[in-house]
Parts: sequence; C-alpha cells; structure tokens
Amino acid sequence: MSDRFDYFVVFAEMRTGSNFLEANLNAFDGIKCYGEAFNPHFIAYPNYTDLMGIDQASRDADPMALLTALREDPDNLAGFRFFNDHDPRVLDEILNDPRCAKIILTRNPLDSFVSWKIAQATGQWKLTDVRKRRDSQVVFDGEEFAAHVQQLQDFQVRLMNGLQKSGQTAFYVAYEDLQDVDVMNGLAKFLGHDARLEGLDSKLKRQNPSPISAKVSNFEDVSTALASLDRFNLNRTPNFEPRRGAAVPSYVATKGAGLLFMPMQGGPTGAVTRWLADVAGGADRLMHNMSQRQLRNWKARHLPHRSFTVLRHPLERAHETFCTRILTDGPGSYHKIRRTLRNRFSLPIPETMAGAEYSKADHRTAFLAFLTWLQANLNSQTAIRQDGHWVTQASVLEGFGAFQAPDVILREDELPEALPSLAQSVGGDRATYHDAPAELPYALADIYDNDIEKRAQVTYARDYEAFGFKSWR
Repeated sequence: MSDRFDYFVVFAEMRTGSNFLEANLNAFDGIKCYGEAFNPHFIAYPNYTDLMGIDQASRDADPMALLTALREDPDNLAGFRFFNDHDPRVLDEILNDPRCAKIILTRNPLDSFVSWKIAQATGQWKLTDVRKRRDSQVVFDGEEFAAHVQQLQDFQVRLMNGLQKSGQTAFYVAYEDLQDVDVMNGLAKFLGHDARLEGLDSKLKRQNPSPISAKVSNFEDVSTALASLDRFNLNRTPNFEPRRGAAVPSYVATKGAGLLFMPMQGGPTGAVTRWLADVAGGADRLMHNMSQRQLRNWKARHLPHRSFTVLRHPLERAHETFCTRILTDGPGSYHKIRRTLRNRFSLPIPETMAGAEYSKADHRTAFLAFLTWLQANLNSQTAIRQDGHWVTQASVLEGFGAFQAPDVILREDELPEALPSLAQSVGGDRATYHDAPAELPYALADIYDNDIEKRAQVTYARDYEAFGFKSWR
C-alpha cells in the first residue's frame, strides 16, 4: 500500500491507450485498476454486474458509496479510469482530494479520433490476437472532429485548473510513453510502490498501426479541417512549468547606444555581454541590475532603442548547463542539486570531478540520464526547483512578456551577422561578435547520437515545437 495516496484515478479518453495502461498497472502487486468504475453505461467493464459489492443501480443512486469502497480497498491501492463523459458528481471530489493520485493520459486527438471511428465501424475495441484484427477506412467529419477536440480541451483545462487551485500535481503520460517500461516503473514509484516490471504487457496489440492517410477515405478533408484549428492545441496538456517573472535586473543595457539585452540563462550571455561592451565603448558603459523604473527611464532617454534576446538549441543549452552547473565543481555549480541527483535519482556522475576517472562513455550515459530527469523536473514531478538554466525558453519568453517582450529574437548561430546589423540600426558601432564556448569535459559532438536527440526532443518538446528547432545535427 502507499503512504502517499489512498487511491488513484487515470484521467483519459477513449482510444488513448488506457486499456494498455491499466493492464500494466495491474501487473504490479498491490495496485489494482478497476476499469471505468463511473461509466454511466456500465460499471467497470461492459460484462460486469457489480463492483466492490455495489451494482450499477446502487452506484447510480449513490456514486460516493462506490468511491468510498475503492478508497478503502484493504488489499490494493485501488483506482479507476475516468473519461470526460463519466459521472460528473464524483469529479470534484476526486479532483480536490490530495490523497487521490492523478494520472493524466493523453494522445494526439486526431489519432484517437480516427481510432475511435474505426472501432465504432468494426466493433473491435480491444485486440489480443492480430489474426482477428478487423480493418476499416472511415470518413472524416471535420465538424465532428472540431467538437471532439473542444470537448477534450475543456476537460483538460478543468483538470489543470483543479490541480492548480488545490495545490496538486499529476503524473503525465503520453500515448507514446506507454511502450516505455521505465515510465511504467516511474509511475509505480509515483504511486508509492517499490515493485518494478521487467517487461510490459504483451496481450494487447495496437489495432491501427497504419498512417492516418491509409485509415481515412477522404484524407484531403483532414488538412482542411486542421487548417481551421490551432495545431499547437491539438494535444492540449497542462504545462507544469511555473509562470516566470520578467527578470528585469538581469537585463543589460548600453549607455549611449539604444541596445537592451534580455538574456536567457543557459545561453551565450557572457559572449553577448562582451559584445555589448565593445559597442558601448567599455564594460563601464553597461547598465546592470536595473529596476523597472530605471529601465523605463533608459528607454525614454535612448531613442531609437532595440531590445533583443537569444535562443540556443535546446540540446546544446541542456548539455552546457549539465556540464557547468551539475557536473563540474567550479564556481556557479549546484553542489546540493548534484548530490541529490546522485543519491536520490541515481545519476551516474562522480561525487567530485577532481581526479575522477570519467570517460566519454560515462559522459554520454550521465547526460542521457540528466535529460530524462529534466523531463520529470519540468513536469513538476521532482522536489528540485525548475531552475532558469534548464526551464524551457518558451516559458522564459512568456516571463519577459510580463513587463515587455523583446522586439528581436535572435538565434545563436546567426549572431555574427545579426548583432552588428542590430547595432547599426540604432546608430551604434558594428562591433564584431566573438563566440566564447565554455570549457567542458567533453563536447556535445563527442557523445551525440539518436538516443540523445530523441530524449532531448521529448524533454524540450515545447521549445522544439514553438521555435521550429531541427535536430542538433
């Protein structure tokens, strides 16, 4: 049993992989998921007549009685799957209960919608024997899909707001995560269980592995329907990064030339600041640690002025942060976080780098583990702060907007050409920008491979999507 939770709920929807998630949860001793306990059309499963000694009629008359029975299961940490159309009378109760563990399972709504339509057409909702698989092409209805997406988003927003207002967090699982045994074991750990799986359930098979174009008879209508939707909201999920402030004291302004640098931690701050000093005529011609009032006065005195920030590739930013903040022992390193990552999260790094035998292979393994931990941290699944050096750059930009967003967003690889032009636009000198790479135990190029890239794209999916970053190589 769990010391942290009395029961759990899997918030999901049809065709998101909830059956597969349930099968793997039930593979842990002491964890039991009882299907769709509050489905208005049946109790738990279509062929069940009762659950925990309570029949459907009794449940419908008093749903809290079944919830109490689940909460007090003497043999297991009990749970159930809950969809947006299940009994709404129990939603507020479970959402506001901190002793109820929340698991949020999502899938790309287009994939789940088409899969749902195929299941309706074939009557096949589960597949355990691929020889009995039923196939069908379906007609895509754009209006029905739009209503489907709206319904899912409304429910997700309600969950997010409920968790925010009650001070809780959830374990987030994407459809693609279901094939990762480490994620399932991480979920068990989240629920407070020490048991671990060696492998995943092999009974259930994916029913519709073909691309959408092969599953929809009028595929051209899909593009038309998607064009009217905000594609960044198709997989609307809670963003667990805290809202960040504008961080005005970190800004760097020039005296004379109207240039304002709004740095992102983990980026090329030192090199850009030195370039600003060259433009301004010396480091003493730079302004730091300004208040908002001082910044407004600077803006009024410097016309024209340009404010800018710099994006760094998420993978490169994470690697430099790992090396300079976690791995090394020098100034600015996070010694306490390093110790916690070693002791509680088993990050395979030496206790101290001084005299340590630390190979290129060791570095690759450690950095990959750090990226995996970062995903949990950015999803608010760890007690360690979401530090400015590794939060998403998208969240930093949102924070800038609390005061004023930069009017120019540059990318690190374009700085040698872009910065001199920017200086010239406000009447400053076209000073040459000189990159200044940090001293690292190993370069990213020394360890880079597909596994590292894939993990970075999962951890920093928000930045890859928002800013259109491609693979690092």
